[in-house]
Amino acid sequence: MMNNVEHIGIAVADLVAAEVVYSALLNSEPYKREAVESEHVATVFFKVNQTKIELLEATSPDSAIARFIEKKGEGIHHIAFEVEDILAEMERLRNAGFTLLNEVPKPGADNKLVCFVHPRSANGVLIELCQEIR
Repeated sequence: MMNNVEHIGIAVADLVAAEVVYSALLNSEPYKREAVESEHVATVFFKVNQTKIELLEATSPDSAIARFIEKKGEGIHHIAFEVEDILAEMERLRNAGFTLLNEVPKPGADNKLVCFVHPRSANGVLIELCQEIR
């Protein structure tokens, strides 16, 4: 079961410049910076009350974020939902006919296991499932 929106991911071309913009916009500093080498991405996280905003910059021209920006420009990349049991949620979604981009969960940013639901299955929106690594 999906508990709540865990974060909103925003693809940016220049992480340093975007961090300045979002620091001013949200009137706060990021609480975390992290590179996710497996995804070829650098991230910065902000938190406003219970809402997290993740800025993502490609660290390789063949990363998913680089391809996204090339096709669509900067903007909302994904919406992530917190789940208690990612394996059970993946199975539920598969059984409901959703196309998953991962066969098994993989390590993601912010101490999470993640899996993505193909945008074709969710009206054009990339959905991320997140489970805290215990």
